[in-house]
Parts: sequence; structure tokens; C-alpha cells
Amino acid sequence: MKKALLPLAIAAVLPMSAFADVTVYGKANVSLQSTDEGGDRITELVSNASRIGFKGKEDLGNGLKAIYKFEYETQIDDGDKSGQTFTQRNIYVGLEGGFGQVIAGKFDTPLKKAQKKVDLFNDLEGDIKSIITKSDNRTSNTVQYTTPKSWGPIQAKVAYVASEDDDVDNGVSSSVAYNDKDAGVYLAVAYDQDVEKEGADVVRAVGQFKLSSLQLGVLWEDQDAGTSSLRDGDGWVVSAKLKASKTVALKAQYGQSDIVKEDGKTWSLGMDYKLSKKTKLYGFYTHEEADNLTEDNDYAGIGIEMKF
Repeated sequence: MKKALLPLAIAAVLPMSAFADVTVYGKANVSLQSTDEGGDRITELVSNASRIGFKGKEDLGNGLKAIYKFEYETQIDDGDKSGQTFTQRNIYVGLEGGFGQVIAGKFDTPLKKAQKKVDLFNDLEGDIKSIITKSDNRTSNTVQYTTPKSWGPIQAKVAYVASEDDDVDNGVSSSVAYNDKDAGVYLAVAYDQDVEKEGADVVRAVGQFKLSSLQLGVLWEDQDAGTSSLRDGDGWVVSAKLKASKTVALKAQYGQSDIVKEDGKTWSLGMDYKLSKKTKLYGFYTHEEADNLTEDNDYAGIGIEMKF
């Protein structure tokens, strides 16, 4: 039996009472798209980070809780990703209380989480990791501390990433964010040291603003390669989402970066049509170009996303 199938096998044999404090959640996201890369055009069905997860907590008394999450990606299109049916995403166990939260496992770094929802094409071809950044990481062997909710709109995170190699420096990822939901203002700054590669430093600044039915976002990032094999460079992206009606949202995004590819540029347009609170249809078009691409890349697709 593949190790990734163990969560479902365990769920099948344990009594329902064992899951009294467990929340099962996930997202099914699949698109039919035309992909034009390097002059070669194909039509394909793509699973866009579809996932299933289990999370829960146990009240330990005196305001202290034990918490956990086990989340796996699955491929809706063909059921296979590098020979596996399920691949690990965010998985951790930890404690939460008046002191804040401490978790240990494999999960998104504070720098990655600091982007909030500026990336309107996350998990699709227009995702910022395609052209803008190499530091949207999910790191293993990580211990993270998050400040308590009593800090109000201010939240700080610091994660220690163990290399488990005497010849490789351990990594540190940290962030500080200000999130005023009533005012519709989100601001964050984040810093990675020796996370993507040993010797590399990354700084990220993020702003997101809600003005009635309009959401605006901006993200800037600078990468200092140091002694690593990465390239020095910076990148930025701006995005806008307009809620045109109760069911329709229009999206646009543009960015430039030298971090992933020399003189990389990308822009995307999209529309979401909400069928319910948890299900939507969507369409998108993404264009990418860079100095070392023989031809520009273009992607156009329609899809459905259902959260549960």
C-alpha cells in the first residue's frame, strides 16, 4: 500500500467516535485548457492543486489546545503525480494558547503566507511562482511560532527550518503583518534566510486594499543570491479584482521579475462565476515572456472549483 493512502485506510477502519473533533475539508479544482509553450500547442485537462485534508484540536484545559493538520494533494485529471495518488502538502502538530501557537512539521513558510490573496491566479498557470518568485516554499522539518490573537490586527511569525545536514545552514523565515479587516487594509513584510538555497536572502513586502467592491493588491520581492546558485534580482506584481455583481468577479494581474527568468513578464485576465458559496466556474488567459524563452507562453482555460 502506498504510504500516501494511509490516511484514507485509517479513516475506513476507525469508529466514527474517533473523529468527533475532526474536520474533513478540501478543494476540487480542474480546468480544460489550451497550452501553448515554445510554439507547441496542446489541449489538456489540469488538476489545479486539488486537495483533501483532516484537521482538528483537543482541549487540554486552562486555555491550552493541541492542534493538528494532515493535508494531501490529489490529481483529478489522471490520478497520478510522480507515481503517487496523494502527495503531502501542509502537515503539522502543535499547541495553541494564550502564548500564541507553536507547530512542527511541513507547511508553508511565513514569507509565502504573507502574500495573502494578492495572487489572484494562485494554483493556475498565472501563479506568481511561474515568473515572479522562487520563494513560495513549503518546507519540511520546520518549527514555527505565531503570536497570539490578543495582539489584534498585528501578527508575527517566525519559522526555523532544520537542514538536517551538518554541511548546510539551517533556514529562518519570518513575517510581520497588519490586518485591519474593518478598514480593508492588509500590510506585511517578510524575510527568508537560507530557505530556498543556502546563502540566499529574500525580502518581500505586500499590500492589499479593499475599496467597496474593488480589491487591489501589490507584492514586491528582492532576492540576494549570496553564495547560492540562484540569481540576484527583484520582482513585483499588481492585481485587481472587481465584484461586478453577486455572482460575477472580474480579475486582472500583471508582474515583472528577474528572479525566475531574465526579464520575465506575465499578465493574466480572468472571470469567476459563483454558483454557490463553495462552488464557482471560472475562465482565464495567461501570457508569459522572458529573454530565455524561445517563444512566449500562452494559456487559456475554463474550469470549476468546489470547496468542501
